[in-house]
Amino acid sequence: MANKLARRCTDEVLIEDLLDTLSSEGLQSDERFAESFVHHSLNKGQGPNKITQELRQRGIEQVLIEQCLESESIDWMSLAEEVRVKKYGESVPGDYQIKAKQSRFLYSRGFSSEQISQLLK
Repeated sequence: MANKLARRCTDEVLIEDLLDTLSSEGLQSDERFAESFVHHSLNKGQGPNKITQELRQRGIEQVLIEQCLESESIDWMSLAEEVRVKKYGESVPGDYQIKAKQSRFLYSRGFSSEQISQLLK
């Protein structure tokens, strides 16, 4: 939020005061935003790497990101399988080129190399 405000106002002290006021009144919460963002990203079929990267870009602290990802108790393997099946169907790829294509797709969605290799065995 500070970045958005900084585009319109150059007074950093004013921005900090405003954010402190909003936070103390419960109108702005990084925790609420991160939880909502994680939930929304899961519904879009995004993996942990992509979610983490996007939250970092939005200025959320790493500790808070890890808490949100752990609190959801997410089964990343089943989510990756769900995303793969939705895009490519039930059949497990046997051909190297098809595996590579599906691998790149899952990687772009934010799943780790370990998760992808386990899924496409």
